[in-house]
Amino acid sequence: MCTMQRALRNFIMFSAFVGAVSLSAQTADDVVARHVAAVGGKDVISQVKSISMDTTTHIADSDMPGTLVTLDGVAYRSELDFNGAKMVQCYTAKGGWIVNPMAGITDPTPMPDDEFQAGKSAIYVGGGLHDYAANGNKLQLLGKDANTYTVKLTTKDNTESTYVFDAATYLVKSTSRKGKFQDQDVTITTSLSDYRKTDIGLVVPYAISIDFGDQFSLSITVNKVEVNKPVDPAICDLPKTSQPPDQHKPSPN
Repeated sequence: MCTMQRALRNFIMFSAFVGAVSLSAQTADDVVARHVAAVGGKDVISQVKSISMDTTTHIADSDMPGTLVTLDGVAYRSELDFNGAKMVQCYTAKGGWIVNPMAGITDPTPMPDDEFQAGKSAIYVGGGLHDYAANGNKLQLLGKDANTYTVKLTTKDNTESTYVFDAATYLVKSTSRKGKFQDQDVTITTSLSDYRKTDIGLVVPYAISIDFGDQFSLSITVNKVEVNKPVDPAICDLPKTSQPPDQHKPSPN
C-alpha cells in the first residue's frame, strides 16, 4: 500500500514538474504563433486582401456611425460621422493624415511622425504580429499568469506596443502603447472582445474600447464585416484642399 501511495505521489509530482517546464518553456514566439492560429492561421490571413467594417462608435451619450477599412499592405482608413462632420484617420505605407473637427482640424492634415509610426501597422490585416520577424519586428515575453500572457512588440523603428493574450484562447484581450491626446502624453489602451469568425475563417473582434489614459474613452461596436470587398487603393490618398485665389496674380486680358 505504501509503495502504491509513493508511486502515485511521485507521478503527481512528475506531472506537475512537466506542466511547469512546459509553461516556462513558452516563449513570445510560441504565444504569437498560437495567436495567429487562433485567428485563422497564416493561410487564411494570406487570403484576406481587404476588410470593411460598418461600426457604431459610442462617445458619452452619443452614437455615431462609421467605417473601418483595411486594404492589406496598402492603406487603412477609419471614418466617423460626428454630427454631420467627418472625422477621418488614414494610414499608408508612407504616411498618414487626419481630419478632426473636434480638434479644429477641418482640412486633411499630415499626422505627426510619431503618431504615424505607432499606428502604421494597421494597414496589415494581421497587424504588427503577423509576419513580425519578416517585417523587422521583435518580440519579448514580459509576463504570464494563469489567465494571460503579456508580450511586447518592438518595431524596426523602435515603436513599442504591449499585447495581452488570453491564455486559453490566445486571442488578444488588449493592446497598449504610448501616444498623445490633446498634446498630452498618455497610454492608449485598446480592449478587444466578442470575437467572431467571418465566412472566410478569419476571427475578428466585434467589440472595441479605447482609453486615452484618464483623458477620454470611447467604445466601438462592429455591426457588419465584409472580407475581400473591392476597395479603391486611393482611399487614403491625401486630398488636395482648395486654395483661395492669389490676389496678386494679374487677371487675364
